[in-house]
Amino acid sequence: MGKIILTGDRPTGKLHLGHYIGSLRRRVQLQEAGDYDRMFVFMADVQALTDNADNPEKIRQNLIEVALDYLSAGLSPDKCTLYVQSQIPELAELTTYLMNLITVSRVQRNPTVKTEIKMRNFEANIPLGFFCYPVSQAADILAFNATTIPAGEDQEPMLEVTREIARRFNQTYSEVFVEPNIMLPENATARRLPGTDGKEKMSKSLGNCIYLSDDADTVWQKIRSMYTDPDHLRVDDPGKVEGNAVFTYLDAFSTDDDFAEFWPEYKNLQELKDHYTRGGLGDMKCKKFLNQILNKMLEPIRVRRHEFEQDIPAIYDILKKGSEDAREVAAKTMDEVRKAMRIDYFNDAELIRQQAERFRK
Repeated sequence: MGKIILTGDRPTGKLHLGHYIGSLRRRVQLQEAGDYDRMFVFMADVQALTDNADNPEKIRQNLIEVALDYLSAGLSPDKCTLYVQSQIPELAELTTYLMNLITVSRVQRNPTVKTEIKMRNFEANIPLGFFCYPVSQAADILAFNATTIPAGEDQEPMLEVTREIARRFNQTYSEVFVEPNIMLPENATARRLPGTDGKEKMSKSLGNCIYLSDDADTVWQKIRSMYTDPDHLRVDDPGKVEGNAVFTYLDAFSTDDDFAEFWPEYKNLQELKDHYTRGGLGDMKCKKFLNQILNKMLEPIRVRRHEFEQDIPAIYDILKKGSEDAREVAAKTMDEVRKAMRIDYFNDAELIRQQAERFRK
């Protein structure tokens, strides 16, 4: 079957630096490396509707925003398949079959599900679609026999569910699915980038994001207000880098070349950290340095985004073509699934012959 990458995002808003450092930048690198036979990147609008069912317009408006972020970050429809989840009806069919291979209690034990239920205040009234999305996610992966899933470490419990379902299907019916592996970000800091307010995770709903599409002035405004060390009140005070959002971002994004270009007083980040922790270095200087790094990185993305925005119908054409290509692959998988489950009644000439013989007696 080959080596296949599959990954995606919920189209509930523009993508931010957490998405970029956590997976999007890596996707572009993998696309360019050419080490995989095929790469699928999708917009998980069905999954987004599990907690936005009463506001489909939110998904409808943000679908194009995510597509623009994908393309401006460097994903190419010539090198990967960009598609929309809802446009592949085979995924819904596969989800239905896979639901029979996992128990309610197993889904309830999933720590990612527990966390997200609490985060969305669903404890008392959990939408069934949301509760079942681990199975839907398994279908997303298995329909394309993806071998590798670039994702953050919080998604590992979800991947384990997918592997269990694949194993159960193969044991119950026949060998159809491969068991996927997760590909974590290489930079450990990038696995869960905090928000600008220092909160655990950058999140659109918390308003603590720096978006890929933010202009230079907006980026600076957000960096200026970033959480640092609350006890670092004077320049001479020793500072803490642990839990300091500015230094977490520097861990994720800065390179030695950035120091050579923007702050040659230091050779690398460790030297900067050492100075900050012993005192004598103000937060604003560190923030200005971070601002230079981020805007240097984001400027080409902003330029490409502006270019793509000039022909929005072409973006929809890319998504339509990608969805058609993806559906062909999913349809072939479903042929194998139905055959394995012995529900391919009309294609089973031997079954029809046997039944005809049976009723002739």
